[in-house]
Amino acid sequence: MTDPTPLPDRPPFALRARVLTPLSNGGSRYEADGLVDVDAAGRIVSVGPWSERGMAGPVADVRRWLVTPGLVDLHAHLPQIPNAGLGAGLDLLTWLNRYIFPLERAFDRAAAERLAPAAFRAFAGAGTTTVVAYGAVWPDSLDACFEAAEAHGIRAVMGKVMMDRLSYDEAIAPGEILELSLRQSADLCARWHGRDGGRLRYAFTPRFAVSCSAELLSESARLAADAGAYLQTHLSEDGGEMGEVRRLFPEARDYLDVYDLAGGLGPRTILAHAIHLSPREIARLAETGSHVAHCPASNLFLGSGNMPLARYLDEGISVGLGSDVAAGPELSLFGVMRAGAYTHNALGTEAAALGSLDPLRWLRLATLDGAAALGLQDEIGSIEVGKEADLILVDPELTAPLAGIETSEPSELMSRLIFRPHPAMVRGAWVRGRRLATDQIAP
Repeated sequence: MTDPTPLPDRPPFALRARVLTPLSNGGSRYEADGLVDVDAAGRIVSVGPWSERGMAGPVADVRRWLVTPGLVDLHAHLPQIPNAGLGAGLDLLTWLNRYIFPLERAFDRAAAERLAPAAFRAFAGAGTTTVVAYGAVWPDSLDACFEAAEAHGIRAVMGKVMMDRLSYDEAIAPGEILELSLRQSADLCARWHGRDGGRLRYAFTPRFAVSCSAELLSESARLAADAGAYLQTHLSEDGGEMGEVRRLFPEARDYLDVYDLAGGLGPRTILAHAIHLSPREIARLAETGSHVAHCPASNLFLGSGNMPLARYLDEGISVGLGSDVAAGPELSLFGVMRAGAYTHNALGTEAAALGSLDPLRWLRLATLDGAAALGLQDEIGSIEVGKEADLILVDPELTAPLAGIETSEPSELMSRLIFRPHPAMVRGAWVRGRRLATDQIAP
């Protein structure tokens, strides 16, 4: 077969390719020679076997490759990316003080203008078309991150980190930090939440309970609810962190109760990690419809523990995946899926008894389940008629153990993408049918 035709930059267009996607009503769909048709508005108008009927635009013949939904990364830290892979073996609080707070302290507007455009190209090059990210405490640097996301085309949910304890903003008197952080966050939300028809959205971002007063947590939850924005923070990642939370919030029954007492739980809340939960916390997460960003790669990197994903799913908790760079050493959610699969297998018979997490289940976690955590499951997360064309195109031949060895079974295709990912295998990424600039670097 000749080399694939040039990839389209703008809709309308159609892709002739192998198609693999989860479906909103359960299960998945695979077309060995399929067609995905995108109209001028960037929405999917047909999906099915190859046919030349009813196409909205020119066809790119890329049938050697595989089109899947774009990946949804529910947890990342933009300022931390330069230190990805550094600090293995340290506990969370030591790692933060040694490797992370110095980076974030230096993440001013100029640093954000340099790093954010490259970061978004790298995310897209790894297959991520939606990223949920933390910034630093500086509001002008988050403005620069949103400006870069707006120009790039990626779908982004971001927030300025809020801390009125342990803040690295030494220019502000301790008594002024709370009011200033709330005001700056509200101003950023007013500027960016819902921009470009909802492609850009805001998340109020109290870092974690250790660095926040009860008042900051409750006021950030109130602001998020009033604006219809998201709330993101960390939960039960590390034993030392959990001990500090017990000391700082003796009135709370457990770590989750700190956020519950602040009014911070609900369907627009994303809690990263949630490794060490009690039965009461598990039930309360499911009851409130709060979402968990599972970050298995960073959990393994820092030795924080193994989240019992199968149990959480069985109990009805909404879970998606997060890279958690820089504690997560790679941007690629394919690598995160691999780390998660190894973690699930290591938990042994108890996890296995709750059901298999096969490769197609990991694809759903990285796409449609992540979209559901953002309330966007009707818009993105699967390749279905009426949804926006957030797509990636992957070359599965690069994952073969030897040249010429291929597979056409969908679960086997996905297994190779998870367990033998190649840094250059993502050949294209689109949001709303608009192709994203990519940097293909080691994920």
